[in-house]
This record gives sequence, structure tokens and C-alpha cells, in this order.
Amino acid sequence: MTTRRTRPAPRPPEGTPPRAELARQARTVLADAVRIAHWAAGAPGPGTTAPLAAHALERAATALELSPAQVRAGWDRARLAGLIELHGDTARPGWRLRAWDRDDSAVLRGWVALFDAWSLVHAAPAGIEAGAVAEAVEAVPQVLSLLQLSAGPVTVPALLDLLGQRVAELHEERCEVPLGPGRPATAATAAGATADRPDPATTTGGTDADLNARLLDWALEGLAAVGALTLGHGHATLTPLGNWAVWVKLEQICVAAQSPAGNIEQSAADMLLGCARLTPGPARDEYRAWLAARTVGSAVAELLAVARGQDALLRGLAFEALRVVGAPAEPEVRAVLAEPSLRPYALLWLAEYEGNDPDDAQDVLSREEATWLWVDTAAAVADHGETGLLVRHLDTAVQGTVPALLDEVRAVGHPRTVQVLVALAAAHPDPALAKAVRRAAFQVHTGGA
Repeated sequence: MTTRRTRPAPRPPEGTPPRAELARQARTVLADAVRIAHWAAGAPGPGTTAPLAAHALERAATALELSPAQVRAGWDRARLAGLIELHGDTARPGWRLRAWDRDDSAVLRGWVALFDAWSLVHAAPAGIEAGAVAEAVEAVPQVLSLLQLSAGPVTVPALLDLLGQRVAELHEERCEVPLGPGRPATAATAAGATADRPDPATTTGGTDADLNARLLDWALEGLAAVGALTLGHGHATLTPLGNWAVWVKLEQICVAAQSPAGNIEQSAADMLLGCARLTPGPARDEYRAWLAARTVGSAVAELLAVARGQDALLRGLAFEALRVVGAPAEPEVRAVLAEPSLRPYALLWLAEYEGNDPDDAQDVLSREEATWLWVDTAAAVADHGETGLLVRHLDTAVQGTVPALLDEVRAVGHPRTVQVLVALAAAHPDPALAKAVRRAAFQVHTGGA
């Protein structure tokens, strides 16, 4: 076992309201979204699809006494905060809506999901290329850190200077060199391959400074729209909710410094292998450390890429790490339900995410999916575990008897079936049972019945 130093639970900055008050503020920010989500839950007949159908938009506006624009904005916020979930073309109330009035943690998680999606809430200015918008989004955490550390209003020129510095650093990190006012380019384009890249100077009608000013205005307005900050005449100030959220994210980065094995520097596969022998609590700390050093999108993509590999142990651990990611991983996890090798893990992840007790989450699996997962877990144990653990794994099968288990294991088509059965036969102390398992392995190998 890896030992690690424990760190006392951090305390929020002085003056931060208690969680109950923060949750009250979050409920206020999302009040229209909650009303619309409740309306959708009780709306008669079809029509509450995403995007909100025109006739449903009119019905909601009339029923809730809101303008169509307010309904559309609230609908988008409800989706981003997890109050509404998409199932194909139909939207249904999410588990957070059911817990909204009684669970402050669910409320705060919903608001943080909205906060993380600020760039989707407020449309980017027209005429600016997507790359410049993405750079601004990547630079905003530094802007938020300055606001949080300042503990008060910060002037727009100071924020603009910081945004410009961070964007310039991003260009440098990507080995980009300027070709003139408002026009960054990579070394490749500097060699002559510039014909297919739009010129920000021509698309925005100004210099880098003009472009950054427009992007900063957009970012501040977007963050204000989700309740993270307030805008004054020439300055911006974090709200208590925004201050708390930025502090939480800074704490996550501090946790990264505690990684004793240097897992923060590793690829997802190496990080997961480094966590394989940790108990759940320390392992979750390692996952948080690794995640804090990466953007959510890239981290989730890397974890799912590992889950698609051949190592069953890493597949299970990847989904454990995705549990730490939480709400931001939900769309990507839902998208892999169509992949047979990931479907059982994704179903369990979604069941727990939607509030089901982990002990009852197995109920969401079909018999075939549960059997596939049993074989996959057995493969992980055979590759990385102890002999006795593989024998005890027999007791976790849903079939109840070994003959029934062998029949269904043969039919499920897992690519590691033969290896699992051979390893189980070699490990089991009962000669008769071991013989039956070996016979099943031979039948799968030869394609016999």
C-alpha cells in the first residue's frame, strides 16, 4: 500500500457564507430554470424536446408568465445544470430536480455545472473565429483567480491585461509567432501555409487588443449571467457563489501537489495503474489531483480511451475516476452506451449519478450485461489479482449456480472468456468444479456447444 500524508480539510476564505446560504443563492440564480423544469415534468403530451419545440415554448411562456426569451434561457440553464436530462429527442426531469428542495449539495453541484458551462450560456460575439474564442475560455480561469485573490472589485483594464498575457502565453506554448496585428500563426503557417486561415484582424476589424477587449466583455457578461460575478462601471466583482466556486477549484489544484507518486504527470493509463493498489479514499484524491491539472474535456476523453483498451482493470478504474469528474462527464458517458464493452460500466455510472444507491445500481443491468461485467471483472482479477480473489469472485455471479453461470458466460461473447475460465479452473480447489470449468473453456475455444 502506498502511504500518503493527510491534509486537514481546507476552510473557505473568511467571509464565505455557509453552504446553506450559498445553496439559497444558487436556487435564486436558477429559479426560472427550476420552474421550467417542473413545468416540463408535468407538461401534457409530447413536445418537451431539445431544443424546446415552438408550441411547447408558447405553452410554457403562457403557463409561467414569462417571455419566450426567458423560457428559452431558462430551458438551456435547466439542461446545463442537470435539472433536465435528454433521452434521445425527449427531455425528462433530472435527479437534481427531485432533490432540489432538500439537498443543498445537489443544488451547489447543479450551479457549478452551470458555472462551468458559462461559455454556452452566453453566445460568443459574431465574427470571431472559434480558435480565438477557445483561447479566451482557456484563459478565463486566470482572470477568475485574480478576482478571487483580490477579494473585491478589479478594474476591467487589469483583467484585460491579464487576459492578453495569458493568450500570449498560449500562443507561445503552441509555438505560434505573430504575423502582424491581430494575426497569430503557427510555425507551419509562418512557412507559407496561411491561405486557409481567417485573419482575426479582418474578421474583427481591429488589433489583438480590440479582439481581447471584445472577448473579455463577452466572458464577463457570460459569468455574470450565471451569477458568478457582478459588473460595475469599469470593474467586476465575484459574487459569494463565484468566490466559493473559484476557491474550490483552486483547492483542487492544491490537492494536485499532494500526489506522492507523481501521478499528476502521468498519462491516464499510468495514473490509473499507480492508483490500483490504493484504497478508495486515497485513490479518489489521486484522481482529483490528476483531473485538476487538465481540462475536463481532455481528461474525460483520455479516460474513456483507456476504458476502450484491453486491460479490464483499467476499464473499471477509468470509470471510478469518471465518478470523481461527476456532472461534466455525463454527456460523454451517456454517449458510450452503444459500445458493448463500456455499456455495463456506463449504466452503473449513470445510475449512481442519478442518485441510485450503489448497492442497488446493479439492478439497471440486464442479465446479459451483468454476465459480461462478471467476465470483465474476472479478467481484471486474473491479470492483476490473487488466486483466492478469483475463486471468491464466483460468489458475485447473478446466476446462483456454476452450471448456469457457465452456460451464460459461454453465450455472452466476451473476448476474454477462455482465459478467464482457464484461470478459474486452475485456481479452484474443487476438482470436479475445475473440470467443468475447463470443459466450458474448451467448448468456447473450439466453438462447441
